[in-house]
Amino acid sequence: MSERKVLNKYYPPDFDPAKIPKLKLPKDRQYVVRLMAPFNMRCKTCGEYIYKGKKFNARKETVQNQLYMGLPIFRFYIKCTRCLAEITFKTDPENTDYAMEHGATRNFQAEKLIEEEEKRIQQEREDEELNNPMKVLENRTRDSKMEMEVLENLQELKELNQRQAQVDFEGMLGQYRELEKREREREIEEDERETKDMLERALVKRLRDSDSENEEESNSSSRDVQSQETSNTDKPTDILTADKPTETNGAITVKKAKVESWEKSVGTLGAAGALGSLVVRKKSAVTSQLKTATASSLMDTKSSPCASSTASLSTPCAATPNGSSSLSLLGAYSDSESNDSE
Repeated sequence: MSERKVLNKYYPPDFDPAKIPKLKLPKDRQYVVRLMAPFNMRCKTCGEYIYKGKKFNARKETVQNQLYMGLPIFRFYIKCTRCLAEITFKTDPENTDYAMEHGATRNFQAEKLIEEEEKRIQQEREDEELNNPMKVLENRTRDSKMEMEVLENLQELKELNQRQAQVDFEGMLGQYRELEKREREREIEEDERETKDMLERALVKRLRDSDSENEEESNSSSRDVQSQETSNTDKPTDILTADKPTETNGAITVKKAKVESWEKSVGTLGAAGALGSLVVRKKSAVTSQLKTATASSLMDTKSSPCASSTASLSTPCAATPNGSSSLSLLGAYSDSESNDSE
């Protein structure tokens, strides 16, 4: 295994290379190679197009009895991709190209032939001028004359076109300059108008801001005045009779204070009836006379059928003296006690 990669082999002392038998292979032996189509071609059998660069498994052989400056010429055999017809072409070292031989036609062959013809004519002319100086002068005179004719023909064509078209180039240039000037003026006017509009919008916005600030100040001052007025005029008992303002959907509405429960229990504040007798007044001669009357009336009410627990509910009670209610009697009773204590 250690000699697996060794390149040098052992040659015995009596080794003679001439005694090695040689293979007798034909000179036109074919090899299978992989290549690409060197040019565009079209099959003669089915008309299929074979483009340049198409890959083939081709057979290669050496052309017998054909050499170019000692270089061999090779022939290649390929098959059409559609009908499998055999197509052959060979190398052309003289033109550094390939030559079509059998089974297809080369596309753009006419252009190639024209180019080759032009090259051949140019080469012959150079060879002729190299050995004949007079020929060089004749060729230069012919070239200058041909160039002058071409320029004259070109000038005639230009004049003919101008006569037929009748185009005023100066007028066209003037119109173009006028149009460019108008366009520039229009752009300037648009810029001025835009700046003016921007200034107007800024001024309107500033005025609106100042108006809103003034309105806010006036609203705040009015609210302060109202709050001061309400604080000065409000009393602890005004809440029972005052109307309460409420705000709904931006509109201020006033709701009536609910005093039904108060009226049911003690009556209205402005009435001169039951609650008016609760106020304690100063002692006078009239009150001393009323004390004895109220004491006697209380004794009568205790002995009346309305005060007894066994009396019927449907029996009407006797009216109190002087047409006063029970609350007024209670107030008079409390007043009499306070006067007695004094």
